[in-house]
Amino acid sequence: MSDIFGNEPVWVIILKAVLIFAFLLVYTLFNIWFERRVVARMQHRVGPNVNGPFGLLQSLADGVKLALKEDIIVKAADKVVYILAPILATIPAFLAWAVIPFGPEARIPFTDTVTPLQLTDLPVAVLYILAVTSIGVYGIVLAGWSSGSIYALLGGLRSSAQVISYEVAMGLSFVSVFMYAGSMSTSEIVDAQTDLWYFLPLFPSFVIYVIAMVGETNRAPFDLPEAEGELVGGFHTEYSSLKFALFFLAEYVNMVTVSALATTLFLGGWRAPFGIGTVWAGANEGWWPVLWFFLKTLGFIFFFVWLRGTLPRMRYDQFMNFGWKILIPVSLVWIIAVGLIRKLKSEDMLGQDALMWFAIVAGVLILATFLIPEKKPEPEPEPDAVEFDAFAGGYPVPPMGDQVLPATTDRSTS
Repeated sequence: MSDIFGNEPVWVIILKAVLIFAFLLVYTLFNIWFERRVVARMQHRVGPNVNGPFGLLQSLADGVKLALKEDIIVKAADKVVYILAPILATIPAFLAWAVIPFGPEARIPFTDTVTPLQLTDLPVAVLYILAVTSIGVYGIVLAGWSSGSIYALLGGLRSSAQVISYEVAMGLSFVSVFMYAGSMSTSEIVDAQTDLWYFLPLFPSFVIYVIAMVGETNRAPFDLPEAEGELVGGFHTEYSSLKFALFFLAEYVNMVTVSALATTLFLGGWRAPFGIGTVWAGANEGWWPVLWFFLKTLGFIFFFVWLRGTLPRMRYDQFMNFGWKILIPVSLVWIIAVGLIRKLKSEDMLGQDALMWFAIVAGVLILATFLIPEKKPEPEPEPDAVEFDAFAGGYPVPPMGDQVLPATTDRSTS
């Protein structure tokens, strides 16, 4: 971890904070446009192409439209919590970027100041990201509770159960990274991947994290808290105007956050892709690493969009069973395996090539277990029918369960 952190001028810290905030806002507008264009291409449509070149200003137009819409507060809402909930959901999404490294040390243009391309770092930076991002679910739960709507309340409860379930699996996937890097600092984890990116030796952890990050961000096929067919719109059903826009912003910033974290922990962070660094000596110097970091996160954003355009929504019981009965047990077994592998490697009993092949085979087996069909319970035998008098209470009621109406005689006359 660099000694510069904590000793920089105040204007440098403010400048980096403003640039990170501006980057996330612009990246969010771009991602909305990017998602529409990719899904449109998958569905043989045109997508946004009118506002600005290639329709790039369509997201900005949507933001202006949301800002100008009437702001409605429902009558049954708890107004204070109702207003604070979208703010509470949005702010943690930005705070997580305080410890994400964009690149190495670089010189600020038009000055002689050299600074790390990272706002700050901590010895437990990854745990800080987990703690901050988990606060965002409070905004969703409080939004559902304060709206005074049963649909919004159910969406908030679903979201809390979903985040708890998949955050456990996500946290367990980080343990193997900590064991390999020997640190929880994001900058030190990136430095530890100078020779080998961790998605190769820790491929099962990478697979588990990628699945868990989709569940964490409430994206399809795990978008159960805002299932339109069941809950109208979920936790934000009763929101409009800028408050709805804040929830929308929080979702897309969280997508970028989990993508950046995956890039940092498993794909070498800001380092140039394989081969470029060996051919071009300056690929990992100056401001070029910011480009590699952006392209890697964009690859994960494409993965999010690809899933949305490909897979249908899961049933809620399938989703929870998948998290608790598959991802978490597999994560625990893999942590034990990584500990054993590290012990064998420290005693020169296991080579690097054998380790990589072991990780790849383990990752393929994990993916194969996801394709095993769910075992359906045996159908219970039908009970004997019981004759039921529909008029016993003085007015007709329909039969229920194993009850049947008695046979009636035909009283029609000629």
